[in-house]
Amino acid sequence: METSEIIKKVRKIEIKTRGLSSNIFAGQYHSAFKGRGMAFSEVREYQFGDDVRDIDWNVTARFHRPYVKVFEEERELTVMLLIDVSGSLDFGTQKQIKRDMVTEIAATIAFSAIQNNDKIGVVFFSDRIEKYIPPKKGRKHILYIIREMLDFHPDSKRTDVKQAVEFLSSVQKRRTTAFILSDFYVRDEFQQSLQICNRKHDVVAIQVYDQRARELPDVGLMKVVDAETGHEQYVDTGSKALRQAYHKYWVSRQSQLEETFNKSNVDHVSVATNEDFVKALMMLFKQRS
Repeated sequence: METSEIIKKVRKIEIKTRGLSSNIFAGQYHSAFKGRGMAFSEVREYQFGDDVRDIDWNVTARFHRPYVKVFEEERELTVMLLIDVSGSLDFGTQKQIKRDMVTEIAATIAFSAIQNNDKIGVVFFSDRIEKYIPPKKGRKHILYIIREMLDFHPDSKRTDVKQAVEFLSSVQKRRTTAFILSDFYVRDEFQQSLQICNRKHDVVAIQVYDQRARELPDVGLMKVVDAETGHEQYVDTGSKALRQAYHKYWVSRQSQLEETFNKSNVDHVSVATNEDFVKALMMLFKQRS
């Protein structure tokens, strides 16, 4: 992609996603993703109804009347985006390809994060760690992240979520809020690694999929290519039995994915490329508030 074309695309995504972050997610993000805990702020005189456990006995003894410690939420977070850059993300039959929607969702979360003075970092992953961008603050940093998302070329086309969550656990020592953005087109089991990671961090999963992954259209003979392995084959979509088996496989796969997230206690949401991801994010934020 030409540099001028990338700059145009970055600007377009910034205008759209920054607006969403400001107008729609302003309060939602703050209430959905809490800070690390409560930090001491000040002392004030005891008032009726205050918790006696908050009394500061040193100050009370000095002034001969009760004073309590006041705590405030320690708001600043570190947010990590774990972004799937495998071959299957380049597929799309509706409004856009999966990779484009992932980029917009990631940018929206990133702008929401910096409005709350949070740091944002990125892990690009396939079946390996393709690139790590350490967490920082600021618009300039987010624009760099968006530019990378638009023009990043991975070494591998396959997917391994296990690698990504294990890398997060090793690289981030302090508690982090992590969003995994993927179609979760995975062959390897990753539940145990996800569970361990979610005990240390706050992990959220966002699945982006194309409608054609759920339903095959009746268009006769069609060549199907696996974007991750390169395997090609012709299928007869005119066969009702084939279409039903295809849909049954999708339902079974989604059910397994849902079970993985539930057992790992990970909040999650799914959104198709022809749907409004704003609704999906609002739903996700609401269930966490």
